[in-house]
Amino acid sequence: MGDAKQTRDEEFRRFVIGRWPGLMRTAFLLTGDRYAAEDLVQSTLERAYTAWRRVSAADDPDAYVRRVMINAHARRHRRRLKEFLAPKDDSGPVRETADAADPMARADDRGALLEALAQLPARQREAVVLRYWEDLTETQTARAMGCSVGTVKSNTAKGIAKLRAVPALADTALQGGRT
Repeated sequence: MGDAKQTRDEEFRRFVIGRWPGLMRTAFLLTGDRYAAEDLVQSTLERAYTAWRRVSAADDPDAYVRRVMINAHARRHRRRLKEFLAPKDDSGPVRETADAADPMARADDRGALLEALAQLPARQREAVVLRYWEDLTETQTARAMGCSVGTVKSNTAKGIAKLRAVPALADTALQGGRT
């Protein structure tokens, strides 16, 4: 009995170590704040640990944990905790550490993108982040968000339209097309 628990604990520890950067990135993009992202990842992993048998037996443990994260974020949003997006001062969102392997991390206007994402409504932000940053299919995104594929398409289209309307991002897109 003790060996089985030790094995599960070790398996979970390896899962956390391997997934931590990606979970933090997703949580940061959902919340717009490093500290809120850390809290979101921690509460997600707490839930995942208590359900580790189900998580590890799932066809896609990453999708299972991502869904737990989306649900936890949605619960916080529904409670109207105003911290979920608004920067506490005029400095804007806290920048995450750039990952050299991540093409988005090398973008000159990463700050403008993060600020624009922070202005999107929660469901649009979730759809855009999961579809374009996490590179999930519409079906995977719908499963993660707990909605239909049509809702994902609608939220994604609205979110992208709002992002295209941000002048700083429009300038970036134009400059990117010339290089």
